Amino acid sequence: MSDNYHHGNLRQALIDVGIKIINESGEANLSLRKVAARCKVSHAAPYAHFKDKDELVEAIKASVTERFMEELSAAVNNSLDAERALVDMGRSYVSFFVRRPDYFRFLFGNQNLTAHIRSDKQYENDYPPFVLLKETYLKYLKEKQLDKSEDEQEIELLKLWASVHGLAAIACISGVVTSFDWNDKIFSDLLIR
Repeated sequence: MSDNYHHGNLRQALIDVGIKIINESGEANLSLRKVAARCKVSHAAPYAHFKDKDELVEAIKASVTERFMEELSAAVNNSLDAERALVDMGRSYVSFFVRRPDYFRFLFGNQNLTAHIRSDKQYENDYPPFVLLKETYLKYLKEKQLDKSEDEQEIELLKLWASVHGLAAIACISGVVTSFDWNDKIFSDLLIR
């Protein structure tokens, strides 16, 4: 999307421009006035959607998380078993951020996300994509009838997450040049298996 808003969903345009501003110059330099200027709307227009900058930042986080969850959930739901779901989820994780590197920089460079690695209980404030990963991993252990200690589960879950997160991070670095197209390799078994 260009930084100019013409017609359509102003709320989403403000969110998209807000991500760009945060990634370019930091959250401290974000203001509703700057977002309005980039969208070429009046300085008052954003206040119809957000009461202040903090509400805009929360809306950005919610929007990015919702889109991310939609793709991860589709990958899990379309898989035949938990093992395949983990692989497909990993592919979707990397692919999502390859297509949207601004989202990666926003989520993992600026926001505080909570993720309790231990699986001995539910935590209400854990980041939803991580909760889905943990649930899918536990389903995998059950399907495969694998008996692992809590420490083993924690380490293996971190390895799974680190593998796909690391690939996504590398793919989002603008100076990294590969001889292959990321999406082609993500959807083969060469990068994620």
